[in-house]
Amino acid sequence: MKTIQYLEDQAARAERLAKRITDTLTIEKLQTFADERRREIEVMAGKYRRA
Repeated sequence: MKTIQYLEDQAARAERLAKRITDTLTIEKLQTFADERRREIEVMAGKYRRA
């Protein structure tokens, strides 16, 4: 479960940073990064539920 918390923290940090900057390309990359972490969390959470 530590991994899920780490991924949640990373996604939240990227989303907060994206709100504070004005560079469109960087915002898009941060949002993509956050989305990828959230997908990882969903996959991992599904594995924990099945076990």
